[in-house]
Amino acid sequence: MTVTACPACNAAPAAIAMADRPAPVTLSVPGIRCAACIGTIERALTALPGVKDARVNLTLKRVGITTDRPADEMIAALSQVGYDAFPLDAAALGPQEDPKARDLMLRVGVAGFAMMNVMLLSVAVWSGAADATRDLFHLISAGISLPAVFYSAQPFFQNALSALRVRRLNMDVPISLAIILAAIMSLYEALNGGAHAYFDAALSLTFFLLIGRVLEYRTRAAARSAAQELSALEVHSVQRKLGNTVTTIPASALAVGDTVVVPTGVRVPADGRLTSRAAFTDRAFLTGESEPVQHSRDATLQAGEINLGAPFEMVAEAVGQDTRLRRMAELVATAENARNRYTSLADRAAQIYAPAVHLLAAVTFAGWLIATGDLRHSLNIAIAVLIITCPCALGLAVPAVSTAAIGKLYRLGYLVKSGTALERLAEVDHVVFDKTGTLTRPGFDFQIGHLTPAQRGIAKALAQASSHPVSQALAQYLADEAGADVTAITEIPGRGMKGQWEGRTVHLEKGGEPGGEGGLVLDDGQCRIPLSYDEVTAPGADMLSPALQRRGLGVTVLSGDAPGKTERLAAHLGIADWHAGQSPEDKHRLIATRSAAGEKICMVGDGINDTAALTAAHASIAPGRALDAARNAADVVLLGETLADLPTVFGIARKAVRLSRQNFGIAFAYNLIAVPLAIAGFATPLMAALAMSFSSITVLLNAMRVRIAK
Repeated sequence: MTVTACPACNAAPAAIAMADRPAPVTLSVPGIRCAACIGTIERALTALPGVKDARVNLTLKRVGITTDRPADEMIAALSQVGYDAFPLDAAALGPQEDPKARDLMLRVGVAGFAMMNVMLLSVAVWSGAADATRDLFHLISAGISLPAVFYSAQPFFQNALSALRVRRLNMDVPISLAIILAAIMSLYEALNGGAHAYFDAALSLTFFLLIGRVLEYRTRAAARSAAQELSALEVHSVQRKLGNTVTTIPASALAVGDTVVVPTGVRVPADGRLTSRAAFTDRAFLTGESEPVQHSRDATLQAGEINLGAPFEMVAEAVGQDTRLRRMAELVATAENARNRYTSLADRAAQIYAPAVHLLAAVTFAGWLIATGDLRHSLNIAIAVLIITCPCALGLAVPAVSTAAIGKLYRLGYLVKSGTALERLAEVDHVVFDKTGTLTRPGFDFQIGHLTPAQRGIAKALAQASSHPVSQALAQYLADEAGADVTAITEIPGRGMKGQWEGRTVHLEKGGEPGGEGGLVLDDGQCRIPLSYDEVTAPGADMLSPALQRRGLGVTVLSGDAPGKTERLAAHLGIADWHAGQSPEDKHRLIATRSAAGEKICMVGDGINDTAALTAAHASIAPGRALDAARNAADVVLLGETLADLPTVFGIARKAVRLSRQNFGIAFAYNLIAVPLAIAGFATPLMAALAMSFSSITVLLNAMRVRIAK
């Protein structure tokens, strides 16, 4: 007797296998730039025990890791090969697949396939097929066209219906009407032995307009929500301390008043008060400050800071929705919604054009019906008017110019992500720059020419033993120097490093400038020697301000850094208007205040602390090295390293808007000539389609002139 296992028993091993499958880890790695980066990162991760797979997404600057090990180990491994990484909550980011894009592409495919087959039949009719043969071809065309049009043109029908429900007209209303009437009238002609049918015109119109819709959707899809990215950057798990016991709990279970242990290299999970004696954190993630901060007991810590020193304890005072990071996300979401209400040039034209087209076609139909009493003839002329006034040229007026301008900007190293970015950039009259990471680059330019070889060796030995970013930069700067034999090196919390060299105590510590705004002091046991340094300016930054001012644009620098550093950089770049010590809220407030006063501001920034300002500005640009949230908040992403071509972006945007307006003029001029002929009955639908194609080609040729913009 054969015993058959029940389905539940058979399913159990599969369920167990699913439970044992390693959970994916998603990291944001802003430093990914090329194929070499991808290979380095994937090799570093797959070499770790417990890592099953690692795949880098260059476009999103993310790496997905299949592993049963914690994210902290992955971050540490990437740090060793020179890449900063930040954990992302994949659930907060939402699904990575885009069903709407797939749906649009499927509709394009159906319309294109049907169009090609119907055109083959139309060629036979135009070549002389008559009587029964012609009628058969028309009926076959109807069988192919009507289902294809009904399916493929759904996006236009749905948008038109949505507009009509609220008693509004948009560009999809005349498009839908032209497609529907062309299909219905063609079917009527086919069933009644008519000589002409325009199934191919209905399909061609649907196909080409769908291609434009796909391109438009992809542009908008690239501008993912920055607020969503901020939420994904929150800490997933927390080490909570109860008495002498430390347990790991989900971040969502953390409550106000809980004691939290923050290990080395981990981000602070909540806003709170430091209860340990001291802490050393990196606040650049939130504030843009270029140097880490030393905290003493009872200092206030913010969610998102990274612990660079020994593990410390803190008491949570704001968790979940109440943290500063979450409030920033809400601020960004509000600004994103406000920006999305911007009305594009094409939409403003549609508000005038669509009612005029319908009124004209209706008057034409009524006039011919009254004059002749022939319903069929009147409807044919009205459809010819609709086809000849179909907003193909008008619909191409902006997209054609935008596509050419976006291509030119891409060749210059700028990726345009927003459908209305060029129009908003053309309106800008003031540019606001973040300092750290935007006008400057990681690293420091040290002035050490006054040091002896022995002193340089001491400085290198002490700097190599420190985890402080400035010390690490100094060690890198002195990489070619011979290190001194310094022993018994220890760290002085909050001050620097000390050790023994040839029987003398040597020090490398902060100081040397008023306010502690930078500078190191080397004590070789006999004298104290200041080691001053400046941040490295970004390539092309030196000539940025004069070039922008020649275009009539004002320039401002905003920074979370100390006044001394900000003032020196602004003076070096020739920028008189600067603001230091700016928190993310301060930056957002300044942008909002100036915008309310009538300024059209373009914000250029790279940090989380710039995200709210980027979304609040009229237009925004972020470097490609920026974190996900900043890149997604921006309309344009700088793919290269140099800022030299940034003024050209505004020149191209201004010319693109001028050419778009010229294209509208061309489209209206064409209508002014062709429409009277159609109304008078001299233009057949075929002639109307040819005239419409001629106007579209003219618009496209004019759009190409944006390529010579400077």
